[in-house]
Order: sequence, then structure tokens, then C-alpha cells
Amino acid sequence: MTSNPRVAIVGGGPAGLMAAEVLAQAGAQVDLYDTMPSVGRKFLLAGRGGLNLTHSEALEPFIGRYAERRADLEPLVRAFTPQDLRGWTEALGIGTFVGTSGRVFPTEMKAAPMLRAWLHRLRGLGVRFHMRHRWQGWADDGHSLRFSRPDGDVTAQADAVVLALGGASWARLGSDGAWVPWLQARGADVAPLQAANCGFDVAPTAPGRPGWSEHLSSRFAGHPVKPVALSFTATALPDAQPRRQQGEFVLTSTGLEGSLIYAFSAAIRNAIEVQGQATLHLDLLPAHTPEQVLAETRRPRGPRSLSTHLKSRLGIQGLKMALLHEVLTPEQLQDSTALAQALKALPITLIRPRPVDEAISTAGGVRFESLTPGLMLQSAPGVFCAGEMLDWEAPTGGYLLTACFATGRQAAHGVLDWWAARGA
Repeated sequence: MTSNPRVAIVGGGPAGLMAAEVLAQAGAQVDLYDTMPSVGRKFLLAGRGGLNLTHSEALEPFIGRYAERRADLEPLVRAFTPQDLRGWTEALGIGTFVGTSGRVFPTEMKAAPMLRAWLHRLRGLGVRFHMRHRWQGWADDGHSLRFSRPDGDVTAQADAVVLALGGASWARLGSDGAWVPWLQARGADVAPLQAANCGFDVAPTAPGRPGWSEHLSSRFAGHPVKPVALSFTATALPDAQPRRQQGEFVLTSTGLEGSLIYAFSAAIRNAIEVQGQATLHLDLLPAHTPEQVLAETRRPRGPRSLSTHLKSRLGIQGLKMALLHEVLTPEQLQDSTALAQALKALPITLIRPRPVDEAISTAGGVRFESLTPGLMLQSAPGVFCAGEMLDWEAPTGGYLLTACFATGRQAAHGVLDWWAARGA
């Protein structure tokens, strides 16, 4: 045994890069492999519209965002809190600020300056990068790592391995879930990979119609719906609690997507699995009480059309008006009570999530029950897992990146503790 371990990290996203930093700072010999020509491809994509690093809310509700996996992620996030992440970012020379929504961004908003500064630090620590190396599992000896490169297959040996391979979303950037059978063959318990923070397709709104009408999808696909509040209760699931949240989403050619939908995506997906569909309700007038809305729909409109009346009295127009026509019958539109109820709780039935490769992230992955507290596979000593390939999910808003950083850090400390115990 050498005094410092040789560690192979497979995957150059935030979890893998954080593991590389912690290990290199501790004196480990670190080789990082990635299938892409450069690291951080999905990280850069996430920052295209403004890199949401973390969230400024108090730690207790922050940790609660991890839902069923709160108990597993809580000690990791408490060891590297959102505030720690901001301090770490600023130590790279990248300032941060809190947006109006409470989300935390780099001052320049973009991911590229942060990634450049980070890679400069890692190279200074001696981390060696091996690009265009697609991991293919283990070689016949059961220990060496096997990689395919443009010029042929190669193998690599290491004292420990940190796998940070991502889930199965955005396969073109390297996260394709191909690792699942290789880890299962090593005894890992892997939950099926599913779309998370994803859009959904709507049920047909008329017989013989696939989803939205041609009129709605051709005129309004890509348009935001705001302000709006979404309510959903997963009635088919045990202990389901009603939820309501205000925000915005985007109408797609087949359904709905966007931040408000992502906040409910796990509950909606699980409900569809159980009962084949899920119905949510949209409050198109979240600033109005039901009584105010009913008073306006009952107000005589004289010769004015319904569209003109709703626009002048309630500000309903454009896409919101089109949604009413899409969901309600002509009779319901002329019924002041039914119309008021729909304006405050328009039912939209969803029948399936969009394909996993379109999702922002994935649920499922290596279950924590098959890992040690240091994130090492119990069935494969020396093999550690981190990042999105672990079985957890969270809504957008900085929670995803924070957990990726925290699990990468934890896996690195797991390697160091395991190595120290072997040499004791």
C-alpha cells in the first residue's frame, strides 16, 4: 500500500469535480475520466439561463426539499451547507447574490467563469483529466476499469473509484444510465431511473384529439402561463396532503412544463404510476377570492362578448382564455357559476411524463441502503458513488446542485476514511 491512494473518478460533473478537489487536497493521486471532450457539459447547460447554485432559505425547510431521502441527505448537506457552498464559490473568485425568488446565483449568472476557475484550481492540485473516455464497466480481472476511447479500448487501475456518472437525462451530454447493469452485477441495489423535474403530456381534451387542440398548440406552445397557482392532491396515494403553490409554467405542444410543474413532478409522476393519470387544478386568478370572481362572472355584460367581459373585468385574455375554451364546454362557459369555479380551479389531466432524456434530472439510482455512510458500495469495497446517480430527487431551485456538491464531498471523505482504515 502506498501512503496516498490512487483514485479514479468517473464523471466530470459537479459531484465528480468536488470529489476530485477534496481528494487532491488530501494528497491523493487523482485521475478524472469523462466521456465528453471537456468536463462540466451539463453544468454549463444548466447555467445557460443563469446558474442557480443553491437557495437562501433556512436550512430546515431546505433539507425538507429532499422528501423521502431527507434522512440520508441531511447529514451530508449539514456538513456542506448552502452557505458553505456560497463561501466555497466566492473563494474561487466568483461572487454570489440572492435573487428575488431566494435562489442564489453567481454574480455573472453564467457557469463558464466558475468552471474555468475551478479547473484551474484542480489542475494546480495535480488532478489529471482524461477526456473522451467512456466507462464500460470493469475488465475481466474484476478490478481494472475499462474505457473506450476514439482510438480503442484502454484499462486503468486505482486503489479506489468514485463513480459520479449522473442519471439518465440529457444522454447527449454523457448521462445515459448505461452504468446500471454493471453496478447491479456488483451487488448494488438500484432503483429504476425515472424522469424528475420534467414536463407532462395532457389527456386528450376531446374524443379523437391527441392532447391539446391544434389551435391551442400552434398558437400558444412555448408561451408562459402566469400568474397562476397550482393545486394537487395525489388522492390515490396513502397519506396524500393537498398542496398549493403559486408560480408559472410553460404550455408545450403536448402538455405542460416549467418550474411550477417541476415542483409537483414527483407527486404527479407517482400518482400516474398508481392510477394511470393525475388531475391538477389551476387557479388562473390567484390574487382574487372566489367571491370576487363569481361576482364578476355574474355581472351583466350587455352586448359585450364573454372574452371582452373577462378581459375588462378580470384581466383574462390570450392563453388563459384559450385554456378555458380548451377545457370547458360552451354550456359551462355561459354558466356564471361553472365559469367562476373553473377560473379558480381549472382541471387539467396529465397522463404521462415526458421521456427521461428530456428531464432536467432523474429520480432513482443507487439506493442509500446499499451504501455505507461514506457512500461506498457495501458489496464492492473501494467503489464509491456520488451525485445524481444516487437514489434521490429534489425540485429545481438550487437543491439539485447543492446535493451533488455535498455527495461528491462525502464520497471523497469516504475514500480517505476507508483508505486510512485499511492502513491502520
